[in-house]
Amino acid sequence: MFSAMGTEARLRIVQLLLTAHPEGLVVNEIQQELDIPGSTLSHHLDKLKAENLVKAQRESTFLRYTANTEALQELLRFLYAECCTRNKALKPAEVTGCCE
Repeated sequence: MFSAMGTEARLRIVQLLLTAHPEGLVVNEIQQELDIPGSTLSHHLDKLKAENLVKAQRESTFLRYTANTEALQELLRFLYAECCTRNKALKPAEVTGCCE
């Protein structure tokens, strides 16, 4: 999952899909918003989908993409456990405080 979001373009796609949650966006809306060429966008979306970070649903001739919030929550739980409970690198209040 970290590798899939390890490029600026993919991180921007996930951020955009989160702002459009829960409706999501069709590919051309993502392309217009982020100004990413179609073939490049397709590659990025395939990578995010393969890692289960986004979901795609066919609507007629379009694909509507949504952020997979369950997978993102799993990722956050992993980071929280590693940073705040096992290794104590951060205090839990420091992590939860940034999200309020």
